[in-house]
Amino acid sequence: MKPVKIYTTNYCGYCVRAKDLLKRKGVTYEEVDVTGDDDMRARLVEMSGGQRTVPQIFIGETHVGGYTDLAQLDRDGRLEPMLQG
Repeated sequence: MKPVKIYTTNYCGYCVRAKDLLKRKGVTYEEVDVTGDDDMRARLVEMSGGQRTVPQIFIGETHVGGYTDLAQLDRDGRLEPMLQG
């Protein structure tokens, strides 16, 4: 399974939803809390192609987007194949 990394803050409801979705799927992920870390937030904006919100989710080297993007991949049946690579 490809590694999953999720960038979050401690006050983000969509972050909680994204982590819950991943847990329900049995996906192990690395969480990077960027709360109060302005340097990491700036790097995250660069890594995500300009996205300023959290969560930002990466599967392997692929930027998935946020919670709604992750949930749409799951609904479309594209999340599992993406995780398997």
